[in-house]
Amino acid sequence: MNKNELINEVAKKSELTKADATKAVDAFIDAIEKSLKKGNDVRLVGFGTFTVVKRKATEGRNPRTGDVIKIAASKQPKFKPGKALKETINGKKAA
Repeated sequence: MNKNELINEVAKKSELTKADATKAVDAFIDAIEKSLKKGNDVRLVGFGTFTVVKRKATEGRNPRTGDVIKIAASKQPKFKPGKALKETINGKKAA
């Protein structure tokens, strides 16, 4: 599912116009991005948790030349699915 398909599904399920559903999805994504940028987690009970983890600087190798390259430290967004989401995906009913 891509963003347009998600917007169409939100519009259909919530009986919003496509324009309003687009605003809602964009606002949702923006709220998550802002929270993560501030270093806060986003916990959606039953669905999952978005977090930011810090990755240390490391050395790697260029696969073509074998030269050692430096990989800079960075922050990476992570998502951990909640119990209810896992159960839904695996065909079990969430409690």
